[in-house]
Amino acid sequence: MLGPLLLVAAVRLASGPVESSMVLRHMGQWGIGTSLGLYFTPFVVSIIYSNVYPILAGMFFALFLGVLGTVMIMKIGGTDIKTAWFSAAIGGASEMTTLAERYGGRSDLVASAHSVRILAVVMVVPFIFQALGIHGDDSAVPGPKEIHLLGLGYLGLATGLGALIAVIVRIPNGWVLGPMVVSMSLTMSGVEWSALPDFVSKTGQLFIGLSLGDKFRPSFFKGAPRFLFGVVVFTAVAIGLAFCLALFIDYETHVPTGTLMLGLTPGGIAEMAITAKVLKLGVPLVTSFQVTRMALVVITTGPAYTYIIKKYFTANKNLD
Repeated sequence: MLGPLLLVAAVRLASGPVESSMVLRHMGQWGIGTSLGLYFTPFVVSIIYSNVYPILAGMFFALFLGVLGTVMIMKIGGTDIKTAWFSAAIGGASEMTTLAERYGGRSDLVASAHSVRILAVVMVVPFIFQALGIHGDDSAVPGPKEIHLLGLGYLGLATGLGALIAVIVRIPNGWVLGPMVVSMSLTMSGVEWSALPDFVSKTGQLFIGLSLGDKFRPSFFKGAPRFLFGVVVFTAVAIGLAFCLALFIDYETHVPTGTLMLGLTPGGIAEMAITAKVLKLGVPLVTSFQVTRMALVVITTGPAYTYIIKKYFTANKNLD
């Protein structure tokens, strides 16, 4: 994922003739979502259930980061509270951009903020793990072990339908979560139609890397350098706090530190799940952290914004 991401970003920043395809991105997300769901065997689900408290801690930690990030981006980035609020929320980029537009924030800056955050996390975290010597020996493997062409066809149709339904009903990150829920439900029920060919997951990583790199343009870092600097500082602080919380939870629960770090790190679902898979660091548990966190943030960000702004008005009589 990092290779194509950096290559496309470099070419884009140099005004090169390259462009990613939304169709390819969706195909990549489908492949990643389907492959993730196959990890959720009944045994793995029991492990996740036994770690429900760390997952809940991760959900509320994300809300705390949103508040902290709002203050930091306002002070360092010099932006208004509306734009800062939706830029700092650790939710999906498209969902937060849409909410910012609805509430009158700068949707272009919000989209840029989430692109920078995810790029920074994807680039920095694996190297931190390497420098710290953190590596995994995760024994969790996808439920199905063999590839059956007919079963693979069934799996493709079922997960494709799941993606379509998720997109129609506007579930956040539907191209990942729709297929994942379908394949996860099948695996948890003991239905093993087929394993997924290894190249599907790798191709998914390639397509997602291409789409992330494509977000950058020559004018990207020139448009609002102070704002983007504030986002970078907040992301660095968020990663540091996530690692500190992971060490504390590890001490209290003995969940592997590397798995906790990836689960708590403010990245995207697909990106963190891919990283966990490559590093062999508790793919199902990391995915559970990221999915539950995103669900909570997407559900609460809009209402929480309205409540906070009312308080802000009452105290300051001035939105900006």
